[in-house]
Amino acid sequence: MIFGDKLNRPLKGLLAVACLCLAPWASAESLVPFKVHDVRVEGLQRLPVERVYAELPIQAGDTVDRDQIVDAVQRLFATGNFEDVQLGRDGDDLVVVVAERPSIARIELSGNKSIDEENLRKGLTEAGLAEGEVFQRSTLQAIAGELERQYVSQGRYGADIKTESVPLPRNRVGLKIEIYEGKAARIRDINIVGNDLFDDEELLKDFELNSTGFWSFIKGDDKYSRQKLSGDLERLRSYYLDRGYINFSIESTQVSVTPDRRSVFITVNVAEGEQYTVNEVSLAGDLVVGEEQLEPLLIVKKGQVFSQQLVTYTNDLLKRRLGNEGYTFAEVNGRDHNANDEDNTVDVTFYVEPGRKVYVRRINFSGNAKTDDEVLRRELRQFEQAPANTSLVDLSRQRLQRLGYFSVVEADTPRVPNSEDLVDVEYKVEEQPSGSIGANVGFSDASGFIFGANVTQNNWRGSGNRVSFALSRSDIRDSYSFSHYNPYYTLDGVSRGFSLFYSKIDFDETSVASYAADRLGGSVTFGYPISEYSRLSFGGTYEKTDITSGDFVAVDIFNFLEKEGREFNEYKFNASLQTSTLNRGVLPDRGWSSSLGLEVAVPGSDYGFYKLNWNGQKYFPITQRWTLRTRADVAYGDGYGDDAVLPFFENYYSGGIGSVRGYESRSLGPRSEGLAFFLNGTRDPDPDPIGGNLLTEASLELIFPTPFAPESRSVRTFLFADAGNVFETERSDIVADFEATDLRTSVGVGLTWLTAIGPLSFNLAKALNDQTGDDTEVFQFSLGQTF
Repeated sequence: MIFGDKLNRPLKGLLAVACLCLAPWASAESLVPFKVHDVRVEGLQRLPVERVYAELPIQAGDTVDRDQIVDAVQRLFATGNFEDVQLGRDGDDLVVVVAERPSIARIELSGNKSIDEENLRKGLTEAGLAEGEVFQRSTLQAIAGELERQYVSQGRYGADIKTESVPLPRNRVGLKIEIYEGKAARIRDINIVGNDLFDDEELLKDFELNSTGFWSFIKGDDKYSRQKLSGDLERLRSYYLDRGYINFSIESTQVSVTPDRRSVFITVNVAEGEQYTVNEVSLAGDLVVGEEQLEPLLIVKKGQVFSQQLVTYTNDLLKRRLGNEGYTFAEVNGRDHNANDEDNTVDVTFYVEPGRKVYVRRINFSGNAKTDDEVLRRELRQFEQAPANTSLVDLSRQRLQRLGYFSVVEADTPRVPNSEDLVDVEYKVEEQPSGSIGANVGFSDASGFIFGANVTQNNWRGSGNRVSFALSRSDIRDSYSFSHYNPYYTLDGVSRGFSLFYSKIDFDETSVASYAADRLGGSVTFGYPISEYSRLSFGGTYEKTDITSGDFVAVDIFNFLEKEGREFNEYKFNASLQTSTLNRGVLPDRGWSSSLGLEVAVPGSDYGFYKLNWNGQKYFPITQRWTLRTRADVAYGDGYGDDAVLPFFENYYSGGIGSVRGYESRSLGPRSEGLAFFLNGTRDPDPDPIGGNLLTEASLELIFPTPFAPESRSVRTFLFADAGNVFETERSDIVADFEATDLRTSVGVGLTWLTAIGPLSFNLAKALNDQTGDDTEVFQFSLGQTF
């Protein structure tokens, strides 16, 4: 006798008794209780006999009756391992005969496209359909039905799910699930009925769903989805509630499908009601923070048109204020009461339930596989054993994000188990590349064989220190540099940085430059935090410069060298004020930053000069994903005392990535043309850019979601417009004073990608007003810097 899954437990028990009575070895005394001498199990193929004994409530030596037999059968069926269970009596032995359910050997899926196979298999596993599990046909049928409902909710009314179980040796089965998804029904029309105050076009503009239009084949907004429709109806409700229609309601929603199941018509019936204004605004509940401190946070004001959005915003402000006092789990509920239908006004009361004041037990970090905990902990403004402060927890998260080591930083404050006044602060981070590495080997007619390598790491071995070193060797040039920066040289946030550099050019081996500058020196800088977002830095630099001139040299350079000599020892003092509220250290999209710097060659130097520079950027959010970025750079340098002009080897240059894109790097500004001569009187056939003492640059970028990775924080795409140039305002022999008409402009599109070897930047640019002699570039590429 077979006991199937569909039999309920009482029926299984009755059949078990019948089985006991009808078993071929049973006798007339089967119904009489008997003492079990031994228990035998027959019919097992895969399962060990211990599994049956573990579930069987009858053991040798027990005296059993009808009720115990019924209970034993029910227990064995409840394991889900058996298709049939029979209990019989052979003398004084109890015999258990079972037929095992087959196990699932494999599951084959086909036809699924809109539901990812990994997610589909995960859902099957959660439902009990996985390789190695016991097969239950009812579960397979339920899964097929649920899949069909899922596809219908996506508007795929023609979806069909076919399942098949194929018997395999050793009591196993192979499952085949064939899915025909069909095509998603297209929305032919969305109609709102009952709206007299706002037309359909106004109400539907924020809908995610839309009727088929010109861009629908790209946006896919005409594909019906039950979940998206639910979201759109909530947006419709919010639209009215934010405009004072507190009695607005959606009376009904009809979704009609054409007979061919290819088109959908959606009708939404609404009742708008009357518009209400705010009468009285009050606070109620347990005001653990003084009412005079909470009232300025009430964005909802008397006389305003009621807005649910402003109510929600006020709730959040009040909760954050309470959270700053340690009431992390405070609840604030702004409810409208005493609506007066005669004058269409409503009173709004914000009920405050602060809960208990909580303290931070521990602060934990996860995800920082490379970065030391100490590096993260020193950025925190929320401390252990202190009252939990929502603002400080969030500020700490922002500071971690601004480090540039992490693509994502999340903060959570879970309660400590079995405690009402303790929380832990959990910071979860996702590390990202925080440096760059590069090498090059090549050959050129100008430089001969070239070998170079460079490494920059902003988080050296997880210490939070920035280390950079580079070397380059060729037939004509050797260059070496090293720098180190420790942002926490002292525990209170004083930073220290130092660098060493050396470069030498064998001028006899080159004929492509008008002069060469050999440099040797080093610098040290200390920084002091003066606020949460600002830092003041001071430092000094020693630099020795040796100038060698070639056959072609600009007249002003020649005269400068004849007067001042060719060797310069400079002792420079530098100071800067830096401020940043950017939300991330790499590829930010919110906030602003500014840097004001001064560099002076102090008395005792071979030549006296100073340089002033300012650069800043600001991000203006347009939408959640679209952002406008502005950038500006202004720099000016001049001599002082008896030294009249900025030395030419300290000039500013413009052009290239990070400057004015579309023009070659350092190619803009005055040139040696008309100012150079050959020692025998021949003109320079290829004049070089010589830079200037005044730099002006500005750019505008529209940052938009990357088409192939809209959610990625490691890839950025943008449209840009640049303008800028360098000018010479102090030398009488160079006519290059500032003129707005001399600013070079360009437009283009760019992409920055944060890779494991460093940030890559690509630009396609078009120079708009290039002049004769300008060096332009359409495609530009950079590794190791972000802009």
